[in-house]
Amino acid sequence: MPGIGAVTGDLSPCCVCAQRHFRARSGQRRWAAHVGTSATAGLMASSAGLALCGQALVVRGGSRFLATTTASSEDDDSLFTYDCSTAEKKSQENKGEDGQPVEKGSDTILASTFSKSGSYFALTDDSKRLILFRTKPWQCLSVRTVVRRCTALTFTASEEKVLVADKSGDVYSFSVLEPNEGGKLELGHLSMLLDVAVSPDDRYVLTADRDEKIRVSWALAPHNIESFCLGHTEFVSCIFVVPDHPELLLSSSGDRTLRLWEYRRGQELHCCHLTSLQEPAGPWSDKRFAASRITYWSRDSCVALLCDCVPVVYIFQLEAPRQQLVYKQQLAFQHRVWDVAFEESQGLWVLQDCREAPLVLCRPVDGQWQPVPEDATVKTVCTQLRGHWAMLEGSAGVDEGFSSLYKATFDNVTTYLKKKEERLQQQLRKKRHKNPPPGPNGQTKKVKAGEASWSGSS
Repeated sequence: MPGIGAVTGDLSPCCVCAQRHFRARSGQRRWAAHVGTSATAGLMASSAGLALCGQALVVRGGSRFLATTTASSEDDDSLFTYDCSTAEKKSQENKGEDGQPVEKGSDTILASTFSKSGSYFALTDDSKRLILFRTKPWQCLSVRTVVRRCTALTFTASEEKVLVADKSGDVYSFSVLEPNEGGKLELGHLSMLLDVAVSPDDRYVLTADRDEKIRVSWALAPHNIESFCLGHTEFVSCIFVVPDHPELLLSSSGDRTLRLWEYRRGQELHCCHLTSLQEPAGPWSDKRFAASRITYWSRDSCVALLCDCVPVVYIFQLEAPRQQLVYKQQLAFQHRVWDVAFEESQGLWVLQDCREAPLVLCRPVDGQWQPVPEDATVKTVCTQLRGHWAMLEGSAGVDEGFSSLYKATFDNVTTYLKKKEERLQQQLRKKRHKNPPPGPNGQTKKVKAGEASWSGSS
């Protein structure tokens, strides 16, 4: 039985058929709000990405990734590269839900993540594969097929499962301990999922979708919904459960806000409007943007926020006792920033579109974050990246796909009022023709077979 305050969802695995039927029926209604789910190809064709756990660092681009370490060592044995185009391709019928053939995907990596301890690494690609690795030492454990192209993935805190969210709104779980076992459908939305997270105690699965919702579901019974976090007015692009404050959730959206929640109650604690942090006449003041990454530094409770198409990283301070976010500064860069990630022992790593300096390390100096000059670790990792720059070249100049996720607005009121006025004028003309106005002395004009006569009292 659901607990107090829980909602029994109607999208458990046993209701998949009903879910698909409802999606088909509601497609026309949703089209009015969003212009084409298939327009998310730009989102799927992901740009370069960065992942950090401990001293393990992964940079991905196109179909390849490079794994190295941030430890002070130039030993090439720490370098590991992998190309998804060489991964096993299982034979499968390339047919969509309607039975029609679908285009084969590329091998571009769409999403990747480390497990909590850094012992495992997983990625999904455009060929609908989930590839699992062991990191100590690096070894590919399995290549499994997913039902649909994925948008996000995460490990459970226990590292027993990988949760994979896809563009159709479903979350599947895949076993880590049994690396060749197939996936299991856990929950579903009626809208494309953009991010997935789990609570540190593995009790809740949190999902963010295109229709402005953040849903908190029970991990052991995902059809039971604990709460919804409602307040965003556009798609929710990122969610992040704060590790040292496990009751708190950070989220960002296409509405250009960063919000703090107590997610179990679905209560919004603080909302920061990013537009208020920009100069009124700045180059991005009138531009739509959404967060592509939220990362957190436990040492000083710092939050870094990266937005697509904006070469700026926002730095906030999380004040948990006061339940608020305090804006600190902006880090501006000359080149496009692809991704950011905190390393607890070093600081903030920034991956940018610059072959000479693809990685920048920032640290706080006198309370202000700034790039670290002439760092030996940065030089070593940048040298390794320059030797594999070909994997990042395809990401240069690629725009993020968030632009296709915004709700389209239609100004049909003006057209409606114009047509309404035309109808009223037409009805008035017909009425005048049927009931002509009275002539002089109150006489009514009669029309008979082409001749006019007047009748009435003399």
